[in-house]
Amino acid sequence: MFDWNDMRHFIALAEAGTLSGAARRMAVEHATVARRVAALEQSLGIALVRRAARRWHLTEAGRDIASVADGMQAQAHALERAVLARRHGRAARVTVSAPPAFASIFLAPRLSAFGARHPEIDLTLHGTQALASLHRQEADIAIRVGRPTEVDYVARRIGQLSYGLYAAPAYTALPPERWQFIAYDTSFDHAPEQKWIYEMAAGRRIGFRSNDLMSQLAAARGGMGVAALPRYLAGNKAGMRAGEGLVAVPGDARAFTRDFYLVVHADMRRQTAIRAVMDFVAEIFAREFPG
Repeated sequence: MFDWNDMRHFIALAEAGTLSGAARRMAVEHATVARRVAALEQSLGIALVRRAARRWHLTEAGRDIASVADGMQAQAHALERAVLARRHGRAARVTVSAPPAFASIFLAPRLSAFGARHPEIDLTLHGTQALASLHRQEADIAIRVGRPTEVDYVARRIGQLSYGLYAAPAYTALPPERWQFIAYDTSFDHAPEQKWIYEMAAGRRIGFRSNDLMSQLAAARGGMGVAALPRYLAGNKAGMRAGEGLVAVPGDARAFTRDFYLVVHADMRRQTAIRAVMDFVAEIFAREFPG
């Protein structure tokens, strides 16, 4: 009765609520989502969405279809995971999701060693703030800050990352009472990192906000204030030069750390290629961040 690929695009629209959000999720153009949804409506003979300038709203029929289709998609993903989990050879494609700065500054430069060790495994690295859904197979492995809460996920703690306060050298010469601070936008106010920088600011002004850690680093380097940054990013270790132009802020800042976890769907935890990638990441993390 309908093309399943059309239905997948409709589910993405139902979940995202906007054409742009659905297009990002499906990694296609807006027009492709619109065309796929229109084709699905034609196949089913019913209107699924009410089209508006900024947002498309589901009709009553659209909500019913989306609810049923979401269950169908979940079953399809479960079937695919069951098949993949029973492939015992190492040859595979593995997708890893990680926080953007960690992916680009820390992990990506170290993956050549994995390629030499496992040339039969093709790796894809997604650096994204959003938590990848392992249920929907947006990634095979997720590297997360903090323990996941999803019931079907298996988490392996690989260590801790420590954070510090950093600023441009000239900025630290200012009297501390004149310091401004750099933070995430207010949508991150629940995050431990955000609470820590608020505590360190102690009522002093937050002069710059960004949801992107690299933008915070650049702002601190440019003299906009004091930023809370992971030490791997700002510490100027060999091979990690992103922190050039920054110095640790003098003073007795309370130590702050976050636990890092490797996360995999329970159905996939024994798949050979996925285990190889997880073991490699855990190995380099233990080497770079002992204790």
